[in-house]
Amino acid sequence: MAVKIRLARTGDKHSPSYRMVVADSRSARDTNAIEILGTYNPLTTPAELNLKADRVKYWLSCGAVPTETARELLVKQGFIKAKPYVAPRPKKMPPAKKEQPAEATAETTSETPAE
Repeated sequence: MAVKIRLARTGDKHSPSYRMVVADSRSARDTNAIEILGTYNPLTTPAELNLKADRVKYWLSCGAVPTETARELLVKQGFIKAKPYVAPRPKKMPPAKKEQPAEATAETTSETPAE
């Protein structure tokens, strides 16, 4: 069973708040949480995040994988070290056209036929 740390949405329409939960990765977003780790309210300034530190550390040590958003929040709280940024590889470009040497093009353009 793959276990993930993720956010489950609570709150009304247009006023979201979230619970950070541990859940089976195959279950739906808002159902079947194994354990509730805390709450997250993005509408307050600054955003409010309350977590049970001991339980978060426990689940991370057991191999629970956080989702991208949960990972960002855990990095901000200091539970996980941030990964260094790796720039994406550039897309493969078509090969460049071969250019004629500059001397050869200059000689052919300066010569004019004799009349």
